[in-house]
Amino acid sequence: MTSNLLTISAVLFWLSVGCIVYTYFGYPLLVTVLAHLHPQKTTPPLPHLPNVTLLIAAYNEESVIEAKIQNALALDYPKERLQILVVTDGSDDQTPEIVKRYADQGVDLLHHPQRRGKMAAINRAIPHARGEIVVFSDANNFYHPEALRQLITPFGDPRVGAVSGAKTIEKTGSALGTSEGLYWKYESFLKEQESRLGNCTGVCGEILAIRKEAFSPPPTHIINDDFYIAMQVIRQGYRLVYAPEARSVERVSASARDEVTRRTRINAGRYQAFAHLRHWLPTKHPLLVWQIFSHKFLRLLLPFAMIGAALSNVFVLFARHPGVRGSLFYLGKPYGEIFLALQSVFYLLAWLGSRFERKGRHPLVRLLYLPTFLVNSNLASLRGFIQFVRGKQTPLWERVPRG
Repeated sequence: MTSNLLTISAVLFWLSVGCIVYTYFGYPLLVTVLAHLHPQKTTPPLPHLPNVTLLIAAYNEESVIEAKIQNALALDYPKERLQILVVTDGSDDQTPEIVKRYADQGVDLLHHPQRRGKMAAINRAIPHARGEIVVFSDANNFYHPEALRQLITPFGDPRVGAVSGAKTIEKTGSALGTSEGLYWKYESFLKEQESRLGNCTGVCGEILAIRKEAFSPPPTHIINDDFYIAMQVIRQGYRLVYAPEARSVERVSASARDEVTRRTRINAGRYQAFAHLRHWLPTKHPLLVWQIFSHKFLRLLLPFAMIGAALSNVFVLFARHPGVRGSLFYLGKPYGEIFLALQSVFYLLAWLGSRFERKGRHPLVRLLYLPTFLVNSNLASLRGFIQFVRGKQTPLWERVPRG
């Protein structure tokens, strides 16, 4: 009986470790190799600059909405071809009044006192969009001057239905900001390789452009609106590509706790999407299905894999017998001790990083915080799972303070 349990524990350990290694390292390596072997053709130039609608969804954003509008007005794009449309459903602060001040500069406002969530607001705003291309943005995300031109360039290819730009994190010197910035660089590299292969599977909802004709109104109960919109574009046969030169910047959350809250909601949305696979998964494209599972949904398993690796490792150490001594697969001596020591050091560093978060300007603290960031990210995934199972997560987004 003990031998069977040891076998099961060893299998669980290696499956857990394999899931972690494949998700963080294996898939990026594979998709990079495939992208180099089978790259897509170069995008042809745009025959003309299309009319664009910059759609800004804002809820109680009085602290940043004026700066966002000024940022939009300063974009390097012909004013006669750019519509700036702000939708402020449910805002009960000064956000609508601030937007109205810019009416004489061509900024349109759609305000409704009832709050039904971001997706409902977007669905209501789309019929008022005059552009051939609609660009979705958030009030706290600021574009580089040339971002709009870079974002619409891939639409020179008629097969392209949507384009995601790049989100960068403002450099503040904090440990959380440094880790978040590294994460988005990692994501940027991954999406760039996917795009070279044909389609990227992750988008930044803060800087996402779509052909208006390709927009399919998502149900209002959808939590992750950007992911749903992107998948519907792919299902229609369009390409979804990444434009890393189209850059935007925003501040990181004010604290690690706020960042966990933000990511919890995102992960609850991923579980929701996974539960409705049949409605959006592009089953006619096996390569894309592999990409989506590898990039998006295996990450939902990572907190369970981390727990599984730790518990199975501990169980083997306490329950093994001399017959498995020296066996790597069964974590015999000294392998079981080595793997447990490595896990212990990782979680110790994560704990130390959380203790010294506010002293994050020191290079050593920023390095220590990387394990903290990974642990917190997977904690948010676990919390998102609990929120989804309990049905507690709503499509109403919860604002978190920014640093």
